[in-house]
Amino acid sequence: MTRTEKILALLTETLQPLQCQLTDDSEAHRGHAGAAGGAGHYSVRIVCQQFEGLNRISRHRLVYDAVGDMMQTEIHALNIVALSPSEIAT
Repeated sequence: MTRTEKILALLTETLQPLQCQLTDDSEAHRGHAGAAGGAGHYSVRIVCQQFEGLNRISRHRLVYDAVGDMMQTEIHALNIVALSPSEIAT
């Protein structure tokens, strides 16, 4: 399982998102001090019912909790866009 697949699996299992798009931005950060150790840079856009009524910090905390120890070992940076279903309804 690739690192990207592992992140997606953890987010899906923990948060059961309606939508989840993960992008590996690591190549754009090649040579960056945090990337030197092999940890990656990622962007995630996630829509989840659990985010309803929560502020941005609480939503991010849920995402960080979902990926757990990967934030200490395999993820150097995670850019998060966390939305509730009502925020994307048209």
